[in-house]
Amino acid sequence: MFAVTSAAIAITMALALIRAINGPSQYDRILAVNMFGTKTVLLLSVLAFLMGRPDFLDLALAYALINFIGVLAVLEFFKTKATGADS
Repeated sequence: MFAVTSAAIAITMALALIRAINGPSQYDRILAVNMFGTKTVLLLSVLAFLMGRPDFLDLALAYALINFIGVLAVLEFFKTKATGADS
């Protein structure tokens, strides 16, 4: 059952990657990259449970924080670029 779960997560990660490449706008691409990061955290959590390695959960939490801050930084960059503000 966990193999099926891992396969389903990998498929949705592939679909998110395709969306990130072919997205019609920059915000669609950013959202797809955010979804890819979220699915990576989920996959790390499932693998931690499968392997009996709870230390992978710490890695998953750290990756989730990095993903969140990175997406906010990219969105702020595009917002500043769109408005033409220098501050």
